[in-house]
Amino acid sequence: MRKINIAILTSNTAGNLQSIIEHVEKGTLNVNVSVIISDNCNSPGLKIAREHDVESICIPYKGNREGHEKEILSCLKEHAVDLVVLDGYMRIFSPSFVRTYKNRIMNVHPSLLPSFSGRNAWEQALDHGVKVSGCTIHFADEGIDTGPIILQAPVQVMEDDTVETLKERILVEEKRLYPKAIRLFAEGRLKVEGRKVKIKH
Repeated sequence: MRKINIAILTSNTAGNLQSIIEHVEKGTLNVNVSVIISDNCNSPGLKIAREHDVESICIPYKGNREGHEKEILSCLKEHAVDLVVLDGYMRIFSPSFVRTYKNRIMNVHPSLLPSFSGRNAWEQALDHGVKVSGCTIHFADEGIDTGPIILQAPVQVMEDDTVETLKERILVEEKRLYPKAIRLFAEGRLKVEGRKVKIKH
């Protein structure tokens, strides 16, 4: 089976990006990281890409979503990308972009979706006083954090948690789960049926 090509899109943070690259370098994730794309030319993700000799490109947003997405799509096509991996990418794709890569755009969210979608999921969890939060890996669809769920992991919320301490513990699970979800995709073991993702054994 050939290695699939993945692109990682990031904006301001790159919590999972380095972990994914390291899994590839160790041979525990059998994919090619073909390109790392950011809309922020000062993104730490671009610096990490350079440190690991992964091709990187900055495509800044210039106020025109259609033009911006056209540049991204051109880059993805040039690198023969099979799977788009989002890591802290802060822009919402248009429906036409999502359709172009239907069930081939993967995202991570720091809550057990559908709870606490959107921004500041850690703060939402603390404000609601939940006892368990966690993270979700899902396929992106035309909504915000509404796509089919691939994998989830729970994280206990402590009484003395702050946003930062909860974020740190959830990130540990994200780093474990995201490479696993990418591996399942690369092995052809994910099948989307409506809202559900079935994992083939």
